[in-house]
Amino acid sequence: MKHYPAESKADAVALYRSGPGATAKSVAGDLGVNTETLRNWIRAADGRRPGAHSSPPAAARTGGEDVQAELAAARKRIRERPCLHRSLGEHEVRR
Repeated sequence: MKHYPAESKADAVALYRSGPGATAKSVAGDLGVNTETLRNWIRAADGRRPGAHSSPPAAARTGGEDVQAELAAARKRIRERPCLHRSLGEHEVRR
């Protein structure tokens, strides 16, 4: 079983949330992780237990300024990581 740093998990979740039409499957494929692994990270970020099926908290859906700032920081960290940057491709990272 692979162990991923918490920062990598947060970056993956931010990337998933950044795309208007992003799916867990497409983002997981781009990052080279299992789809269910990414879904578990998303649930954990929303404060839900892995395997739970409910909508995320309202704060996670609003797209407020703090979420946008967090997203911008995550994109910057992804650009700075050669392994993630290479797997994503230039067009995904430069939004």
